[in-house]
Amino acid sequence: MTFSHKNSVPKHCFNKHIVRLINCFFFKTVVSSVLLMFFLCSVALGQSEKPVIRESLPAKQKDFVDILDGTFKFHLRKDSALLKSNKPLFSIIPIIGYSLQSGFTGALVTNTSFYTDSSRNKFSNIILNGYYSEYHQYWFICNTNIFLDKLKLHLSGDARYYKFPTNTFGLGTRSSLADALAIEYSYLRIYQIVFRELVPNLFAGIGYNLDYHWNISTSSVPGRALAEFDKLEKGTRSVSSGISLNAQFDNRKNSVNPQNGTYVNVQYRPNLTLLGSDQNWQSLLIDVRHYIKLPASSRNVLALWYYSNITVAGTPPYLDLPSIGWDDYSNTGRGYVPGRFTGRNLLYAESEYRFPLTQNGLLGGVVFGNAESVLRNISSKIHTVIPGGGFGLRIKMNKYSNTNVAIDYGFGVGGSHGLFFNLGEVF
Repeated sequence: MTFSHKNSVPKHCFNKHIVRLINCFFFKTVVSSVLLMFFLCSVALGQSEKPVIRESLPAKQKDFVDILDGTFKFHLRKDSALLKSNKPLFSIIPIIGYSLQSGFTGALVTNTSFYTDSSRNKFSNIILNGYYSEYHQYWFICNTNIFLDKLKLHLSGDARYYKFPTNTFGLGTRSSLADALAIEYSYLRIYQIVFRELVPNLFAGIGYNLDYHWNISTSSVPGRALAEFDKLEKGTRSVSSGISLNAQFDNRKNSVNPQNGTYVNVQYRPNLTLLGSDQNWQSLLIDVRHYIKLPASSRNVLALWYYSNITVAGTPPYLDLPSIGWDDYSNTGRGYVPGRFTGRNLLYAESEYRFPLTQNGLLGGVVFGNAESVLRNISSKIHTVIPGGGFGLRIKMNKYSNTNVAIDYGFGVGGSHGLFFNLGEVF
């Protein structure tokens, strides 16, 4: 069976897709989202009431650098100078981890946070990570969020390169780990968006998005996963290239570790053969996050996340379909390997409760739960919701940028589990 791709979509057809998307977004996922939120709220509110915790000044807090200074007399920084300047706040850590997808993995992860002007209104940050695994996978990721207050601009970038032998499991939510299909490819992603501030914290922007896969090969083991892969991924390369129209609201002061506020990002992306794409197809991405101090007088945070990636029209290549673990920061679906669930339309919700373990802020903990579903059509009913959950430890790496090392253990259905590492909060 082959797929046909039209160069344009009739207006009435596009509107019909949007109406279906709205219905699905606001009504069909509310049950799973509300259940997660109520569960974590009950955990937070069920704790015994604690005395009011006064927010300590950063100088009274401790991070990993303070421990090194106090234990080994390294004297890696001068705190008073950093407090009064706009110098970059740099965090770097080597990590050795393990996951089902990559086995034992070595990584060098960095996070640089800084202010771009004297108003010190909002942190900009650059995340640059490199990885190498025992399965000879290697990949490099650079995420940038730069706020230029004087120019009222926000620059958002995502660049990455993968050399990645891995597995895929076919389309939908009914696959099992036994359906694994070995695939190998090289991958280059370049996303760059320029936002202009319309009113405080509200931005509109335009960007360019490129997904380029080459040297694609699969194992020849017959089965459903191979048939679905061959149907959508033609040949040894694929290109998706398009502009994006973006709207964003963000009143968080620090995106690396938000303490309160709201983030909303909506992106419509038409991929066009005119710009080098193999075929014309369109997607709509919605990313909503909200942070609540709970209890209000504490440093505990309830974080809520909704994410959807919808194929509005056309048919993407298999490797560009919405998939767990392939969001901009590769953080959806803790408890599952990236690519475990793939389809035309991905709906995802997660809640996380964050709390300090030590008064000096050095150690913290989290518990989290998530749920996802993959739909063939946006008008389809949600028949299967895949749950995941887990807990984690936070280690303060830089008290000025409030940057934590996140070490999480996640688990899901079908025996799926693994360790997950991040420099900065997961969302």
